Order: sequence, then structure tokens, then C-alpha cells
Amino acid sequence: MSGKVVVNRCMSLDGFIAGPGHSMDWGDDRALADFVAPDDFAEIAAATGAMLVGRRTWEVGDRMETEKPGSVDYPFSGPMFLLTHRPLEPPNPNVTILTGDIGEAVATALDAAGGKNLEILGADVAGQCLQRGLVDEILVYVLPVLLGDGIRFSSPGLVRTGLEPISSTRSGDATILRFRVRKQSDQTV
Repeated sequence: MSGKVVVNRCMSLDGFIAGPGHSMDWGDDRALADFVAPDDFAEIAAATGAMLVGRRTWEVGDRMETEKPGSVDYPFSGPMFLLTHRPLEPPNPNVTILTGDIGEAVATALDAAGGKNLEILGADVAGQCLQRGLVDEILVYVLPVLLGDGIRFSSPGLVRTGLEPISSTRSGDATILRFRVRKQSDQTV
């Protein structure tokens, strides 16, 4: 079985994946795991074999973990790939730095996922993957909050992308939406 490339996002009801300044404060000092039912969270993590993360997302997560240890816990133990042009200071032996073509980065990380899903984290990396037709599914945790401002789900300039709904599930205080990305060959003009 071959894994899928899955863009995995938290999103406020008004369409933001982060607040102003890339803040991931969803309110009341709650982490994502506090919104989603533990079994659903564990099931999604278990299906993930590797992660490809953008630099800005990495830095936000690193800052959150420093400020509040345990705040970015995710029950995932596979390889972590960071798409960046700058090395980490200090280096992290648990992270593989990838540079260059997004298609090659996705292929490398998907291969390392060992037949499980490759989870894509980060607005810019996800946008690049969507632009190139590399994404199989989008998984969105819609959280019960209106942020009012921040980083939108998709960046300006993203081409129109057709989606096929797979599921909509209430999970704790969140709603998990899953969509299959229609490939160009699936779409009619």
C-alpha cells in the first residue's frame, strides 16, 4: 500500500490557519489535541509515516515548545523533513533538511514514510505542493473559534483546485473535514 500526500491543517471557522504573527493560540491556552477526540488524533498520527514541514511552521512550533513544553506534542514517531534554505542553529539530529525542488522533497519524504501518509505542514509548503499537483488529500480540523485575522488557509495566487468531499466528522470540539484533491485529469473544463 502506498501512502498519500496529505495537507494537514487546523483552521478557524473564518478560514485562518494561524493568527496574526503566525500565532497558533486557538484560545483559552488550548493546543490542537485539546480540541480533537484523543482516539481520532491518535488514528491520524498512526497513519502518518513522515512529515514535511516548512521553515516558518517549524519556527513557530519550536517557539511554542520553548514557551510551553508539551504544547506541540503529536503522537508521531516517523522521520521529519524540513524544507528550508537555511540550516538549523543548533542542528537537530532528528530532522533532515531538504532544499530545492518541491517535487523532489515530496518524493524523498513520501519514500521515507514507508507506505504510510506524508503529512504536509506549513502554508507555503502546502501551497507549493498544491500548485504542482502533488497533494492527494486535505485534512482540516475546523476549530470553534473566529480569529478575525491572520494567515489564510491558502495563499493568494493558488490555482483553482477541485476537491471531492470524503468525510465530515465531529471530534471533540472540532470538526474534521477530509477532501480528495481532484487531479487535472479528473477535472472537466
